[in-house]
Amino acid sequence: MARVSQAHLDARRQQIIAGARRCFTRNGFHATSMQDVFRETELSSGAVYRYFGSKEELIQAVAAEAFSSMRDAFASATQETPVLPLDEVLSRVFSHVLADQARRAGAGSTGAFAELILQVWGECLRSEPLAMTLRQGYEDMRAAWSELVRAYQDAGQLPAGVPTDHVVRTLMALVQGYIVQQALLRDASSEMLRDGLRALMTANSDRQDP
Repeated sequence: MARVSQAHLDARRQQIIAGARRCFTRNGFHATSMQDVFRETELSSGAVYRYFGSKEELIQAVAAEAFSSMRDAFASATQETPVLPLDEVLSRVFSHVLADQARRAGAGSTGAFAELILQVWGECLRSEPLAMTLRQGYEDMRAAWSELVRAYQDAGQLPAGVPTDHVVRTLMALVQGYIVQQALLRDASSEMLRDGLRALMTANSDRQDP
């Protein structure tokens, strides 16, 4: 019997994740059945269950990949020399991530990724395994963002006296709000995020603290 290569196994796993992501984006987690995934991927139930034992495992895999994409994009931004302005980095990262995830989902709108993330957040309230995936994803992103923030602090572009994690958590809150607007209102753009953050960063820049 011919041995299946690891590359083939990895490609098949990605095929299943991609098909599930398209189904979840179109119909949501609860309205999507495993039969929908079989049809979308054009694979048998046995082929899919070889990699994922349930729809919940597929949801976790899709969520983990989305967080990985975000984490990697921010980690890459820390390698820029010289360091780009923070507002420009956020704009570029989100423009890339949203477009990339929309492409992966087979959707024409960048709102597809944002909608998927909102579904993940909601599902975390009832699924502890998914909540663990979410927490791990955020911890990974916090580590990557901390490197980025420290680079700005070292370059004098952010105050060094503010704890790095406080800045990171504030940026994460900003990004979470942006994702909500993108998913629900569909009128948020990476340029809007860039311009708004730029204005906030320069507000009261000459103020002297007592």
